[in-house]
Amino acid sequence: MVTLIDKYVIEQVKEKRVEKGISQSQLAFELDIATSFIAMIESGKYEKKYNVHHINELARIFECSPKDFMPQHAFM
Repeated sequence: MVTLIDKYVIEQVKEKRVEKGISQSQLAFELDIATSFIAMIESGKYEKKYNVHHINELARIFECSPKDFMPQHAFM
């Protein structure tokens, strides 16, 4: 099940990806995962989401902190 926090993280990753001009294919290559996995995550139609390892790698790729993908406060 994709939760509110999962959706938030997915949106933050997508925003950074678009902002940096990185395609889904390029990001998938950097993460060593299938392009279809990124497409499934971003579409929201599947129960796919990023895990902690992905978040760490995304921070490395985007040259930011893993915290940049997380909300400042817990969801209720």
